[in-house]
Formats: sequence, structure tokens, C-alpha cells
Amino acid sequence: MRIASLTTAALVASSIIFSAGFASAQQPVQPRGMNGSYIGAGVAAGVTNGGQQNDAALLGGNVQGRAAIPNAPVSLRGSVLFGGDATALMPMLTYDAPIAKNTNVYLGGGYSFITEEGKSTQLGNRNAPVVTLGAESEVAKNTVIYGDAKWGIDAYENSDADALSFQTGIGLRF
Repeated sequence: MRIASLTTAALVASSIIFSAGFASAQQPVQPRGMNGSYIGAGVAAGVTNGGQQNDAALLGGNVQGRAAIPNAPVSLRGSVLFGGDATALMPMLTYDAPIAKNTNVYLGGGYSFITEEGKSTQLGNRNAPVVTLGAESEVAKNTVIYGDAKWGIDAYENSDADALSFQTGIGLRF
């Protein structure tokens, strides 16, 4: 079942990214996505429950950042989800695909480190691999909005449940 879920998620995400690339290839000018780095803050909503005590879905906050790698379609990202009984810290690597002027979609993965395993966060209650899919856009000079979904694989203690969290926020580009 987990392999089927992973396969489905990978197919959906890759179709979104590749269709953006094909659509841009048909246009006379390929869109130039957002470059540069930023740090931002916003809300985070965990929408899953691991089925045990202290596994409830949570609403809290996030701090996220992007460190662009010059001349490469990849970025290093970091995310902190807070507001539960513990904090989830996530380093990630993403592939960034331009879809419009100053706008990217991204797909990547990393790992979620829970500051106190067994305590609730928006992305489960134990350390776990994470897959992320999101979008970011510079909407004004040096002002970025972002939103993404994070999927924590086997992210609950005493359960084989996965965790899902949605984040959105505003950032400062530098």
C-alpha cells in the first residue's frame, strides 16, 4: 500500500512539473522563474492523525527558507513547524521548475527531525522522511509568497500512518 501511495504521489508531482516544462516549450519565450533566496513565516496546518494519544491534527506556524543554487534548477530549503508539543525541523533539497515570471513550482525531499519524539507536531510525532510539493512567487519587490504540502512518511510512533501538513506564508527575498 505504501509503495502504491509513493508511486501515485511521484506520478502526480512529476506530471505537474513536466507539463509546466512542456507548456513553456510551446511558447516563444520560456518563462523565467523566481531566482534568489528568501526567508519567510506563516501558518502550518497538520491535517492527519496517527490514531494514538497525542497524534491529533494541529494548527501552528512555520518558518521556511530557500537558498538558491546559482545556475542550477535545485535549491536547499529549510522548514520549521511549531505550535504543537514539539517542533519539526526539516532540511530539504528541491527541484525548482519555472512556470511564469517570478514563479516556480518545486518538488523535493528531506528529513523531519522532531525535537522531542513522541510529542505532537504538524508533521507527526517522530523523525521521518519528508516529500514536499509547493509553489513560490515574488509578488512585489523582494516580497515572496509560498505554499506547499509536506508528506511525512511513517511519521507517527506506534502507527504506520503517514502525516500531511500544509504551509503558507510571506517571505523576504535577498
